[in-house]
Order: sequence, then C-alpha cells, then structure tokens
Amino acid sequence: MPLLTVLGRMTLAFLEAIGSVSSFAFEALRQAVRPPWYRQQIVRQIMEIGYYSLPVVGLTAIFTGMVLALQSYTGFARFSAESAIPNVVVVSLTRELGPVLAGLMVAGRVGAAMA
Repeated sequence: MPLLTVLGRMTLAFLEAIGSVSSFAFEALRQAVRPPWYRQQIVRQIMEIGYYSLPVVGLTAIFTGMVLALQSYTGFARFSAESAIPNVVVVSLTRELGPVLAGLMVAGRVGAAMA
C-alpha cells in the first residue's frame, strides 16, 4: 500500500476518534445541565464522597508526613541540614504526594462503599 494512503487512513481514523470523544463530551455536558436536578441526591453524594472521606485522607496525610520526615532525617542528618526537613515535607506533600494519595484514598473509600 502506498505511504500516502496509509497516512491518509491513519489521519482519518485519528480524526474520527477525536470526533467521537468530542461528541461524547458534548453530550455528557448537555445532559449534566438538563433538568430535572435532584438537589437532595446531589448534596447527599457530595457528603458521602467528599466530606466523609476527609478522616481517611487526613490520616493518610499524617502518617505519610511522619514517614517522610523520618526518612528525610536520616539523609539530612549527614549534612547537618535537619532544619530543612519541615520545608521538604510540606512541599513534597502538598505538591507531589498529597493529591495522589488523596485521590487514591477517596477512590478506594468510595469503591469500597459501593461494593
């Protein structure tokens, strides 16, 4: 098969996939704002998924922070840089580990509640 034909078919397949995803996203957004809205149900789900997951996420953050501080201390003590440990723990938890662990804990809690 000629190269131009292969490239054309690949391009058309890619554009078709983009169109399908765009169509799906548009339909999902359209249905999300369409009445009727079940406010009581929405508030209940927000409470169940978000608010009731806070203790699990908080405990995970506390224990992860403790482990990170302990591990950092062993490395920083070699260079007498113990005063930098709080900054490193805060930055690494808020920027890197916090969002990932929070997402995992919420997903795990919600998934376990559905099972």
